[in-house]
Amino acid sequence: MAAPLVLVVLAAVTVRAALYRSSLAVFIAERVEVASPLNAWKRVVEGLALLDLGVSPYSGAIFHETPLIIYLFHFLIEYAELVFIITDVLTAVALYLAIQDFNKVVFKKQKLLIELDKYAPDVAELIQTPMEMHYIPLKVALFYLLNPYTVMSCVAKSTCAINNSVIAFFILATIKGSAFLSAVFLALATYQSLYPLTLFAPALLYLLQRQFIPIKLKSKSFWLYTMQYASLYLCSLVVIICLSFFLLNSWDFIPSVYGFILSVPDLTPNIGLFWYFFAEMFEHFSLFFVCVFQINVFFYTIPLAIKLKEHPVFFMFVQLAIISIFKSYPTLGDVALYMAFLPVWSHLYRFLRNIFILSCVLIFCSFLFPVLWHLWIYAGSANSNFYYAITLTFNIGQILLISDYFYAFLRREYYLTHGLHLTRQDGTEAMLVLK
Repeated sequence: MAAPLVLVVLAAVTVRAALYRSSLAVFIAERVEVASPLNAWKRVVEGLALLDLGVSPYSGAIFHETPLIIYLFHFLIEYAELVFIITDVLTAVALYLAIQDFNKVVFKKQKLLIELDKYAPDVAELIQTPMEMHYIPLKVALFYLLNPYTVMSCVAKSTCAINNSVIAFFILATIKGSAFLSAVFLALATYQSLYPLTLFAPALLYLLQRQFIPIKLKSKSFWLYTMQYASLYLCSLVVIICLSFFLLNSWDFIPSVYGFILSVPDLTPNIGLFWYFFAEMFEHFSLFFVCVFQINVFFYTIPLAIKLKEHPVFFMFVQLAIISIFKSYPTLGDVALYMAFLPVWSHLYRFLRNIFILSCVLIFCSFLFPVLWHLWIYAGSANSNFYYAITLTFNIGQILLISDYFYAFLRREYYLTHGLHLTRQDGTEAMLVLK
């Protein structure tokens, strides 16, 4: 398996290197779909210029990245392109190794449940075989490295690529069962963009399963392990934040980074839901609706934790998708991360209802983004409503896609325990409906 992975990596590096040397690099770097006010490369360059002049990069309203990022590029600015290429490769390798280990866990769990007769007798065709699972890690790496969204994000030098890498290593550490490294990388991901805080729940559920600790609120071992993991996470986060303070000798980065993410003051168009809504809203209503919009990211965590407590990796996948849809400054790089996990759920394809239509919607929206932007900004023959309409369609497509996978996952789990051929009490064939 190592040889195909190397070929995928070489192809991905070649594509990125070629695009860096082409005239498309400048065009891609200016695209609002891949560079937001939070992670745009030109804003990092502005921050570095201020830092070199002895001025705090957070003194203005331009730079909103974290101190660790600006100090990283303070030393590696001349090798920025290489840094982003290596970051993408490391992300893909981390995902490859994580899914490789996850498949082993899934196979062992399946084997145990079959031996314990937990599955219905007529569901043999639903069981994943080693042959089916063999190429899934490679497909995940392929889906990440050669996804146009990832490639454009890398070429634009969006720091979203670094966030994705940190989250990928967090997933790898979690699946490997290392509570310490999982907490450290989760703290680093939270420090970078705040929203990965919601990944705490799926990570904890997975680690509890690895330790064979029952997920029961009355269990002492459950609360003890939860407190240990939470303490590791919080201590790591405090250490990282204190390190940032010592680098800058100032707390200015907290309102400039986290205040910026939460209050959404910059309404530059992007692929998210915030910008148009708040551009059209009266000022005295904005605080209330900012709170409502921000709660969306965190609101689904508890219900999903209850429903998917036995399936934390699928829970993690859904939560990543929710973050990429509902965060205040999303980019296509965020979308690329959760889409890399689609091959992991290839066994759900038979239960998906609208996969072809939704795939077409997302593809067409991707092509229409630059078209409608040109008509609005350059040609003047359209307005912001056109661009927001395609943004709204793109996000609805993502929501329906995740809902379809969620339905398919629950349906397969039900069939595994109750059998494929369901009947009513009168003996007629029954249809499974998700309510």
